[in-house]
Order: sequence, then C-alpha cells, then structure tokens
Amino acid sequence: MSSLMDSQTQITPAIQMLIKQLLTSVGENPTREGLEKTPERVEKAFRFMTKGYQEDVDNVLNEALFPIDYDEMVIVKDIDFYSLCEHHMLPFFGKCHVAYIPNGKIVGLSKIPRLVEVFSRRLQVQERLTVEIAEALESRLHPQGVAVVVEGFHLCMMMRGVQKQNAYATTSSMLGEFRNQQKTRGEFLQLLRHNVRRHVGE
Repeated sequence: MSSLMDSQTQITPAIQMLIKQLLTSVGENPTREGLEKTPERVEKAFRFMTKGYQEDVDNVLNEALFPIDYDEMVIVKDIDFYSLCEHHMLPFFGKCHVAYIPNGKIVGLSKIPRLVEVFSRRLQVQERLTVEIAEALESRLHPQGVAVVVEGFHLCMMMRGVQKQNAYATTSSMLGEFRNQQKTRGEFLQLLRHNVRRHVGE
C-alpha cells in the first residue's frame, strides 16, 4: 500500500505540471484567477475518472460468490457508466446491460455494477469495455452463458469530428449459451426492450 501511495505522490506534481503546460499551449495564463487551482482540480478529477486501474476484479467479486441451485437468466439492466475514450481522452457514457445463466454459483447483484465501474473508470474503447466485463464474469463464475450490451454516447463524436449529437454506439459480447443458442440470445434481447418495471404490481 505504501509503495502505491508513494507512486501517486510522485505522479501528482507531474500531472499538474502537464496541465499548466497545456493551459499555456492553448493560449491561457495558468496563474490567472480562475485557473490558478485548475491543475490541482484536473489532477484530482482524472485520478477519480481512472480509479479502475487501482481496483482489482477479484477483490470486487470473490467475497460475493455464492453456491445456489438456480439456472434461470439473471439480468441487471440500465447500469450507468462513465468512461474516457483512449483516443481523445474525452468522455463517453451510457448504459450497460448484463446477463448470465448460473451454473451452480451466483454473484451478489450489487457487484455487477461495481464490475462495470472497475473497467469503465479507465482509458477505454467501448468494444473492449464490453468484452472485459463479459470475460471477467465468465472466468470467475463459469456460468452457462454471459451477455453484455453497452450503449454509449461519445463526446469525441458529438463535440468534434462528425459532430452528431444524437448518434450512439451499441456493442455486445455473447458467451456460452448466449452465443450458441439463438433462443437464449433472443430472450435476453427481448427482455432488454421490454420495460418490466411498468408491469410490477399490475
């Protein structure tokens, strides 16, 4: 732990110095009022937005794995995520939907959003983010199948480049029965489209 803290202490002034250089490069004065503390604020923000590098998937999941005789689909939908595009270091954000079919073992439901956060709080591309979430669940749970669908809005496409504010990207990773069984995959995709919450209690 101390070595990690030491490395972070060494990185902090380097990041702040780079932010000062960036401000100067775009024509700003980093010592003027309003920007004087910006390098410190940006350093703290980037450390938070990339905290996934300091988190371990096994620590998140291992103590929340439980044996159970259940083999129906488990779905956690509409998981909000925020990440940074590794190409332009601009944010992309959206919803992640995760499903798996247990094979004698389940994971605590709250750990699935935590898992999404571990991988999203890094420099990412949406395609890799989708695959990493699916593969992490497959390798720890050994389920009958895993499915992950990610829908993301990319500021690198909205603010610059093609500047299309309403365009978003959808990526998926299907493993096990979700890949091999069209019926299983279709059931999952249908449940994503169906707003189950509207019918609760009816």
